[in-house]
Amino acid sequence: MPSSFTETLSSAGIECTDGTSWNREKILSHISSYDGTVIRSRIFIDKEFLDRGIHLKFIARAGAGMESIDTAYALEKGIACLSSPEGNRVAVAEHALGMLLCLMNNLHKADREIRAGRWLREENRGHELAGKTIGIIGYGNTGSAFAKRLEGFDVQVLAFDKYKKNFGTSFVKAALPGEIFSEADILSLHVPLTDETHYMVTDSYLSQFRKNIYLVNTSRGKVVNTGDLVRNLEKGKVKGACLDVIEYEDHSFESLSAEATLPAPMRYLFTCPNVLLSPHIAGWTYESKEKIAEVLAEKIKKFLEL
Repeated sequence: MPSSFTETLSSAGIECTDGTSWNREKILSHISSYDGTVIRSRIFIDKEFLDRGIHLKFIARAGAGMESIDTAYALEKGIACLSSPEGNRVAVAEHALGMLLCLMNNLHKADREIRAGRWLREENRGHELAGKTIGIIGYGNTGSAFAKRLEGFDVQVLAFDKYKKNFGTSFVKAALPGEIFSEADILSLHVPLTDETHYMVTDSYLSQFRKNIYLVNTSRGKVVNTGDLVRNLEKGKVKGACLDVIEYEDHSFESLSAEATLPAPMRYLFTCPNVLLSPHIAGWTYESKEKIAEVLAEKIKKFLEL
């Protein structure tokens, strides 16, 4: 977290300790002394952690995903769980759009070819967004921000969110999954990782699309079954994929397994020309770093009524 985060809290009379270099054992041995903790994704907040934190009033997540926190048990113990998806929604939306434009226009491929001395024009003829229908699954902070950035592209946007009603706008149509399966040319995922969304995108899910589609995933890697994605890339049902998140990331999202131990589906993605990969950085901009800190600090102050 940037220094502005602790400065904001300190100015409100909140004493802060930097534990970013502490391992789990040290954190567990000290957590009973604190009223709140601020995390990213390195440490699991499980029952042992929560039972040790006898004075905890809140857990604040710098970012959106809460899957590393046992939120149900925290709430049982009266511990509030705060997050800051407002801080990086613009970054995620811009990254998703950038990856999609790059893939559809072969920019990553063409760049590598020119650097290798190959000038291939017809082989890199692209596709326009204009006239396409884009299905958005999950219309929270990042899904709505992505839709907003599509407004100038002459596209139709269909959005589905199981937990929202009446969210349609003059540009975005709130749609049921069946309409997205029938009409979408592009599918963009903006859902948290939960028991409900784990492996949401499988072979049977993709087979329901009437058209061959592009897939964009900037949510969580395990929302998509990679083996099933590969099978659909091989047969052309998925025309291309933009993946900022990978099923085989470690729990803190900081690395992949060693390449030699990665399963065959991941090795396939490495060699697939119509797949664009990035290392879980969609929300990782200089601006979002500051905005996440600002949003989270204000939520903590409000929670503590300071």
